[in-house]
Amino acid sequence: MTTILGISGSLRKGSLNTALLRAAEQLMPEGSTLDAAGVEGVPLYNADDEAADGVPPAVEELKRRLRAADGLILVTPEYNNSIPGVFKNAIDWMSRPSSEIAQHFGGKPVALIGASPGGFGTILSQEAWLPVLRTLRTRPWFGGRLLVSRANTLTEDGEITDEATRQKLAEFLAGFVAFAKAG
Repeated sequence: MTTILGISGSLRKGSLNTALLRAAEQLMPEGSTLDAAGVEGVPLYNADDEAADGVPPAVEELKRRLRAADGLILVTPEYNNSIPGVFKNAIDWMSRPSSEIAQHFGGKPVALIGASPGGFGTILSQEAWLPVLRTLRTRPWFGGRLLVSRANTLTEDGEITDEATRQKLAEFLAGFVAFAKAG
């Protein structure tokens, strides 16, 4: 069984990206599973807090789940044409202490997806993640791209209902899982 950790980078209850993550849970290819997570409960990074108290429990749990996963999907919103601060903060915390970066991120297959009410999806946010992923020494998957634009018109009751979008997501997931399995 291939396990992929998917993290939604939004705190909103009605998040389009969390809806995309829930759809991904439903559409994983046979022989794989998606462990869906969020960034709730992750405090703002402060090196003084880390020195005094260590890594917070919410972050330790995300790190545990990342270690157990065969791959990682970042489900990224786009705020002001870039990475949402709350999401970047969570990944920054997950890279602490820096001596554990290789253990958690080194060589880990990573994919980026995202949903936006705008017309360009999350193209700039996804591009902005690439230097971060390179620094963490992950293995990004470039075999597919999923930018869900005008996502607010593709959902109903917090679920992605548009069949064309669901089909594209299923194809994306199949490609990424194959990439993660190939090692």
